[in-house]
Amino acid sequence: MIITLYGIPNCDTIKKARRWLDAENIEYRFHDFRKDGIHAELVEEFCQHLGWDNVVNKRGTTYRQLTQAQKDGLSSTTVIPLLVEYPAMIKRPVLVVDKTFHLGFSPEQYSEIFA
Repeated sequence: MIITLYGIPNCDTIKKARRWLDAENIEYRFHDFRKDGIHAELVEEFCQHLGWDNVVNKRGTTYRQLTQAQKDGLSSTTVIPLLVEYPAMIKRPVLVVDKTFHLGFSPEQYSEIFA
């Protein structure tokens, strides 16, 4: 089983997800958007599997700092370059387990995924 957790290390939800995975002794690779980078193909894959509107974190500071025109112009084509430029705008965590994509974290959700 190949497990990759995508996000940024100082995110509280990422910290909770990592603690949960560690406590359950589940081996995973952590992909830090800032250190490991992010590219359009990866963001495109997230959007294809999860829906671009679900991938965008509309509650975060980065999204709120976009101009109204940028927010109004969001679409499946405009969102990918924006998310590559501002990876903090990707809802976290993105968990990929053997090519199956999951978004967000809750202990219940992860218990179900790894049951």
